[in-house]
Amino acid sequence: MPLRPRDRLYAVVTLVLAVLLLPAAFLRRPGQARQQACHWALRMRFPAEDLTGLTDGARAAFTAARTEALWRHGQLLGLTSGYRDPLLQQQMFEDEVRRRGSATLARMLVLPPAESSHVKGIALDVRPHEGARWLEDHGARYDLYRMYDNEWWHFEHRPDRRGRPPRRRPHPGVG
Repeated sequence: MPLRPRDRLYAVVTLVLAVLLLPAAFLRRPGQARQQACHWALRMRFPAEDLTGLTDGARAAFTAARTEALWRHGQLLGLTSGYRDPLLQQQMFEDEVRRRGSATLARMLVLPPAESSHVKGIALDVRPHEGARWLEDHGARYDLYRMYDNEWWHFEHRPDRRGRPPRRRPHPGVG
């Protein structure tokens, strides 16, 4: 997917904003000023983003990865979806069953709550596409891995892998 000019503009504006926020971030959190400035700038770019419900490890890994992505590579890394309540996940699964006509076909895109990494708080659906590409290239340093061929946006925090990417599956329904 080619990079759209406005995506590059968003990245530049967000980075400039982070640089401008750096002095205030240093006053607030001297040892973590870059991370704080990145957080503030990205909150303005992705205001609906919610990291609540992610495990401590997944939240820390994602925060560290997005900080590096912005400061070292000028890449934006936003969260579209992280933790999901089991009831929401069940509703999403049932909706997909209705759309597709069977649970087997629905599982190619959405898993039931008992199997969903979103419900466990370790799954991250990221955006934009360039950010996901960056995370695919650099995520192993943070134990964040793309899991499925059919979902460029879906990553999971898997510290048990210790930097070794798991075998990617074609879609969520393949166990």
